[in-house]
Amino acid sequence: MQQINIENKSIQRIAQGSYFVFWGIFLNLLIGFIIRVIFVRFTTQDEYGVYSIAITIIGIFTTISTLGLGDGSTRYIAYFRGKNENQNVQDTIISSIIIGLITSILFMGISYSSSEIIATKIFNSQEISLILKVTSITIPFIVLTNIIVAIFRGFEIAKINVYINNILKNVVYLFLLITVIFIKLSFVEMVYAYVMSIIITGIITVVYLVKKLPFEVKWREIRVNHITRELLLNSIPLLAVGILLSIMSWTDTLMLGYFKTPDIVGAYNAAYPIAHLLSIVVSSIGFLYVPIISQLYSKNQIKELNIISGTSTKWCFMLTLPIFFVIFIFPDFILNLFFGSRYIGVGGTLQILAFGCLLDSYFGFNYYTLLSVGKSSLIMYCSLFSASLNIILNFILIPQYGIIGASVASVMSFALIEVYMTIKLYTSLRVHPFTKSYLKITFVSVILIYMFYINKNTFVVSIWTVLLYLITFLLIYAMSLLLSRSLTQNDIEILKIIGKRIGINNLILKE
Repeated sequence: MQQINIENKSIQRIAQGSYFVFWGIFLNLLIGFIIRVIFVRFTTQDEYGVYSIAITIIGIFTTISTLGLGDGSTRYIAYFRGKNENQNVQDTIISSIIIGLITSILFMGISYSSSEIIATKIFNSQEISLILKVTSITIPFIVLTNIIVAIFRGFEIAKINVYINNILKNVVYLFLLITVIFIKLSFVEMVYAYVMSIIITGIITVVYLVKKLPFEVKWREIRVNHITRELLLNSIPLLAVGILLSIMSWTDTLMLGYFKTPDIVGAYNAAYPIAHLLSIVVSSIGFLYVPIISQLYSKNQIKELNIISGTSTKWCFMLTLPIFFVIFIFPDFILNLFFGSRYIGVGGTLQILAFGCLLDSYFGFNYYTLLSVGKSSLIMYCSLFSASLNIILNFILIPQYGIIGASVASVMSFALIEVYMTIKLYTSLRVHPFTKSYLKITFVSVILIYMFYINKNTFVVSIWTVLLYLITFLLIYAMSLLLSRSLTQNDIEILKIIGKRIGINNLILKE
């Protein structure tokens, strides 16, 4: 009975928190898409390509300067909370902030001073230099915001990420961007609007931390001790992971920029964010998954960890599938809807990238689980292999196949790392998501997607056709899951939580 209570309480906390985080991420993506559409429609493909390359480079410098402290501080705060070691919690908080601030200022200087070399020697584009210098200013503010959000995440508090990182930053940027366009300023001023939104968000985040820190800091007991060193030693592999994952995410953009032209980069970066709409569910569940799993691991509750991991993965895939359905069946319609007819030609690229993101959700929370149990070195080695493969495949495929080759390289490298991490988790902890009910859901999903795909040309594609297809798919999908008895008791508990959240107190499903 106690074991069941542990599982139910943990699942309820993840489900309730995920619902809140989901809407935050949804708003983030929605406003972000509006911003991207505005940016694309009021710039040339070359300008959008220059902006994409500059933001990618700043992202690399930001990842390096964070030193892996984002995920590392979340894991350690939750782990020490599980053991009731409050002094170690304080050491983790203070160390993360100080180290992140110092390194981010250092890398801001490096980025600014090297912008000319990067622009002319690597990308043969003088225009990139100015944009890179301007955006370099954002590095300390992004790093500090991310570390503060990670601290609150360690306490299972999601609202700061939703209110500040997901909503405020984008709303400020959208307002400034519209203002710039309204008074008919140039492309460079549009970039300034982005920089100002990051600075304003960073300042407000620091003020929030000072006023709302969920932990009483004992200033006379601040110290640099073995916990600080342990935090760094375990976060450095996560830094390597962050760099490698960034390489995997950005290699396509950078190598397309090297082998092709900025307009090709712009086309690829129209498809890429649409495909990554599928990551909204993984990110929503994963936000509170890490601190909860870390606490279970600190108490050696491995069986409960396995059950929660499997249940979370199953729901991640089931909730991601409808998004994949729309993007995969109607790629050209989606591209035209958001970015105009000039991007319709990258529909095949969008389908490939969407399939890769679906695979990521299918394998679930391997990265998060390994992070929670302190396997940061293993994550690093997995990422190193995958990033290396990604670079090799891009070198082979991009010159001949362009953006199709880039998307295939990305999907193959991400898929292999997920398979390998799944195997390692099973061999080390006997943790895996592939229960009998999950395999049933897999079979039903594949059959339904195939049936709808081969009949997609039955009607002329319009917004009403897409909605009709989606509604029909959801109804058949739900009935198939019920008839195949693919839902377990834990799944029913999650349905009850969802029902309460959307105002349905009495679900049809009974225990």
